[in-house]
Amino acid sequence: MKFYYSILVLFFGFSGYAQESFYRFSEDVKKTIVEDTTKPGSWRSQMGATYYSISGQYKKALESWDITFGRVKKLSAADSLKLTKLIPVNAKDYIMDRASHEKIIIINEAHHNASHRNFVSSLLKGLYERGYRYLGIETLQNDSLNTTKFADSNSGFYSQEPEFGNFIYHALKTGFKLFPYESEGNGKEREIGQAKNIYDFMQKNKEGKYLIYCGYEHVYEGVHTSWEKTMAGRLSDLTGLNPFTIDQVQFSEKSLPKYNEPLLRWMKNAESVILTNPDQSVYNGEDKELFTDVKIIHPVTKYIKGRPGWMLNENRKFVEIPASAVTQYPALILAYRKGEFEKKGIPADILELKDSKDSHFLILNKGKYEMIIKDRNYKVISCFEKVVK
Repeated sequence: MKFYYSILVLFFGFSGYAQESFYRFSEDVKKTIVEDTTKPGSWRSQMGATYYSISGQYKKALESWDITFGRVKKLSAADSLKLTKLIPVNAKDYIMDRASHEKIIIINEAHHNASHRNFVSSLLKGLYERGYRYLGIETLQNDSLNTTKFADSNSGFYSQEPEFGNFIYHALKTGFKLFPYESEGNGKEREIGQAKNIYDFMQKNKEGKYLIYCGYEHVYEGVHTSWEKTMAGRLSDLTGLNPFTIDQVQFSEKSLPKYNEPLLRWMKNAESVILTNPDQSVYNGEDKELFTDVKIIHPVTKYIKGRPGWMLNENRKFVEIPASAVTQYPALILAYRKGEFEKKGIPADILELKDSKDSHFLILNKGKYEMIIKDRNYKVISCFEKVVK
């Protein structure tokens, strides 16, 4: 975590975790990061995606990432024939079945893709019922949230994004004990440090199973070209256990269909799935040197009332902000759980309104909220309470 933060300061001059620094109008992210030609293109693309994500701009986050990293891949005739034989299985059902027989689960995310946090949050209740009690999260700075019971602006960097805050809130409410495990250094040294930190925690906390949440390639097993072994591989060496590793990144949707993996373009699935071969073995990609036990194929996002459909579930619903509550445009609407705004908590949802025609719908769980409305200069111009039933 300290490595990421030092890079932010170096490239963008950010210092501190003030709320005003992180929840931004999309135009400000564009001007100060994406279009800042004094910085390397890959960093502008990556950090633009990160800040769009933190500010609740899911689609713009994908678009910013693809400015540099978008690639068009074609499907060969041989690969196409192979895919027709694969059988989709509900990902959540498969994971729950495997979880009963595992001790450690490691699952990754792309740091700019909030849908990954949303999916893992949906697993928490089932995992807790199967004996999982500890949740290690890469971005965490400390474990104080086990006392406060919610994440705040000092808990970590990526955890300031609303879906990450919701994920943490849900985990704590479910009963998980959260812990940080980030390590100093880069490359091989960092992988070793992360694994050791997790292992040390495990030696002191043995009353349950472990869920580890990480970014990108830390989840992979096998031979890594730069690190030799990743955190997952090194943790396996330390514990003598083979972790159940799950990748959400490879087949994630991109900003345009042409950038999606051929497998995702071919699937057209309506739910998150894992693919199996005709012999019921799991299809986990073609790379045999660097692999995970399973790879999840999430469906392409459908937007409802201008919001990502995956945000909705049986516990979350649309909450309309009346036009009369917004006295000027553009405006940022931030919905905080009651009592968390003054404690620098993480908003449960964020909505940017460019004009009166934009969607005025937040997506929230049941509960009491403080609605904070900010003007173009990030000044709070209105606040009111809202009860979601």
